[in-house]
Amino acid sequence: MIDYRIHTVETAPEASKPILETVKKNFGFVPNLMATMSESPVLVESYLTMMRLFEKAKLSPTEREIILMTNNRLNGCTYCMAAHSTVAKMAGVDAGVIEALRSGTSIDDPKLEALRTFAVIIHETHGRPTEQQVDEFLAAGYTKETILEVIVGTSLKVLSNYTTPITVPELDKAFEPMAWSKEGASA
Repeated sequence: MIDYRIHTVETAPEASKPILETVKKNFGFVPNLMATMSESPVLVESYLTMMRLFEKAKLSPTEREIILMTNNRLNGCTYCMAAHSTVAKMAGVDAGVIEALRSGTSIDDPKLEALRTFAVIIHETHGRPTEQQVDEFLAAGYTKETILEVIVGTSLKVLSNYTTPITVPELDKAFEPMAWSKEGASA
């Protein structure tokens, strides 16, 4: 496998430098995933832009993390699961919800479980849910707009979940307490 460098603001390609500066300013450090993504200024900018856009969705932080972490688990992304478990915890997402997402089990709240289930459906069907699955999701209290926002969150995770097996970034110390293994999670 190709060895990807964990860039710093100083070593990154010129077009990635301002992006990593923004990341460092916002997070207090440059996560290793974004440091390796910076090898491609287009990739790191796409990821950061999509993250910002997804935060504008009409979903709560908990709902956004449900979509993101569900995709992380389904794609087996150990780095992203640890990172988003940390982010979810910092955002005040209920510990039971975080554990359900990490293990792939049901969430106790029926509406949130409907979102988790629909995120799985979108992922597994490659965006081709049945009419019945859409109707059940809408009946749970979500909207047509939410359906499209699930697709945005899924698309965001494609960028990171497909990058990590190629660039193999080391897990940042900030995320180590929430390390995750796909072997320890349910199918």
